[in-house]
Amino acid sequence: MLLESLRKEVLHANQEIARRGLAPHTFGNASGIDRNGRKPLVVIKPSGVDYASMTPADLVVADLEGKIVEGSLRPSSDLDTHTLLYREFPEIGGIVHTHSEFATSWAQAARPIPCLGTTHADYFHGPVPVTEPLTAEEVAEAYVRNTGAVIVKRFRREGLDPIGVPGVLVAGHAPFAWGRTPAEAVEHADVLEYIARLAWRSMLLDASESGIPAYVSEHHYQRKHGPRATYGQLKAANQKA
Repeated sequence: MLLESLRKEVLHANQEIARRGLAPHTFGNASGIDRNGRKPLVVIKPSGVDYASMTPADLVVADLEGKIVEGSLRPSSDLDTHTLLYREFPEIGGIVHTHSEFATSWAQAARPIPCLGTTHADYFHGPVPVTEPLTAEEVAEAYVRNTGAVIVKRFRREGLDPIGVPGVLVAGHAPFAWGRTPAEAVEHADVLEYIARLAWRSMLLDASESGIPAYVSEHHYQRKHGPRATYGQLKAANQKA
């Protein structure tokens, strides 16, 4: 069985999005990529399979062109979105797509999530962006692939770093999130839903869409992710006796 270790990571990621309530029924999917072989290979959830009954052997392995390399089940219907994002964002190693309630509400409203507080700033370096709606031609030509294309277009146009902004809202659809690993992608999808819920409630309380001052959000982001980050513990290799 190809990529046994990655299969286990991706299986756990899929089970986690269900356990955390981010994907009702079988709406969501998670994938991971191995870039160490002769050619990159993606492991992804099979389409429509219940999370609880899934096994590592059920997962599908495909190349970056979407060709099935190993697996007897049909891959997630979102495979072409995942492979395009892996091609365009080589820094990422895992992708999660959910239909979580509050993030999906913002996506359906086609509104970016403003950075209203430090919880948001700890994870996203700026607002959570929203894509342009797909055109009729894009839907007819290749809906799933062009879903990835409008995500990339938004990031390129705004000069956004996919590591600094680890998620997006697809207008009229739902969120995608990613990370360096499948586990990190799940964490970012979970945080995205949380800050979407906080933002919705804050807006009900009349919060300004301009959000917190930029110097506060920048401080919070950098203290967790910057070169002089103070959040968390030093890695063992960097610690001194």
